[in-house]
Amino acid sequence: MWVRVLGSAAGGGFPQWNCVCPSCRAVRTGSRPATARSQSSIAVSPDREAWYLLNASPDIQSQIESFEALHPDEGRVVRLKAVLLTDAELDHTLGLLLMREGRGLQIHGTESIQETLTSGTGVLRTLEAYCPVEWRQVIPGNEVPLGEHLTYRAFNVPTQKTMRFPGAEEYGRVIGYRITDSRTGKSLVYLPGVQELTDELMLELEGATGLLIDGTCWTDDEMPSLGLAAKTSRDMGHMPISGEHGSLQRLAPLPIEHKIYIHINNTNPILLEDSPEREALTRHGMKVAADGMELQI
Repeated sequence: MWVRVLGSAAGGGFPQWNCVCPSCRAVRTGSRPATARSQSSIAVSPDREAWYLLNASPDIQSQIESFEALHPDEGRVVRLKAVLLTDAELDHTLGLLLMREGRGLQIHGTESIQETLTSGTGVLRTLEAYCPVEWRQVIPGNEVPLGEHLTYRAFNVPTQKTMRFPGAEEYGRVIGYRITDSRTGKSLVYLPGVQELTDELMLELEGATGLLIDGTCWTDDEMPSLGLAAKTSRDMGHMPISGEHGSLQRLAPLPIEHKIYIHINNTNPILLEDSPEREALTRHGMKVAADGMELQI
C-alpha cells in the first residue's frame, strides 16, 4: 500500500496563528531550520488510484491540491473514496464540511464519534444538509474490507480527556486503525491520539510495518512551562514523547520498519531540525512526519 502524509501538525498547524513560542518564531523568521506544517491527516491507497483519508483536517483543500494523485480526472471521477475518523475533534473533522460539494461522502466512525458529530459539534448534521452521507459504523476489533486489497481493524484507545460535549459513550471516543494490505500481509497503524500506551495498545502495534503515532508534545508540562496554557499534554489526551513514562521509551525498542511521530504541536522542539530533541529521536530510530512524506508499506 501507499501512504501519503497530507498534514503532520496538531490542531492549529505550524506555525499556529496566535503563537509566538520559540518554534513558531523560528519557522516564521527562518532563524532555525524548520518547515511549516498543516493539520494532521493521511491518505492510503492499494494502487495509487483509489485513496482513503484518515481524518479530514481544516486544511483538506490545500492538502488535496498539493497531491496530484488526489485530483479528479477529466470525467470528474473523485479518487478519494472514504474518510476514516479516529475521533470527533475539530482538527480531524472540520474538513468534512469543505467536502460538502461532493455527490456523496462515505464516513467511517464509531457510534461515539457519530453522536458527538451530530449532537455535539453539529458537523455531521450540517454536512448532511449539503450532501448525502453514508455512515459506516466502526466496531473495534472487526476486520473490515476497504476497497480492493485493503482491510482495516479499529481498536479502542482509552482516554480520560474531559469531554467538551457530554453524552457520547466513552468506549470508542478515540480509536486507532490498523490497515493491512491483503497481498503482502503488511500493515500500517495510525494512532494520532493516545494518552497512555497500555499493554493492550502495545499488542495492537505488534507485527506492524509502519507506525504513525501521537507526537503532540515533547514533555508533559510543555504548554504550562511556556506560559501558553494550564493543561498538560496528558490533560489534552496526548502522551508526551520524553521522560521515564514517555512514548519514546516504549516505542524505540519495537522492530517496526517505519516509526514516525505525527500530530506534532507547534510548541514541540522536535519541529526544529537542529534541536537536541530531534537528534534524540534520530538516535533512537524514530522519524518526524512532514507534509508530503510518502511511504510504501
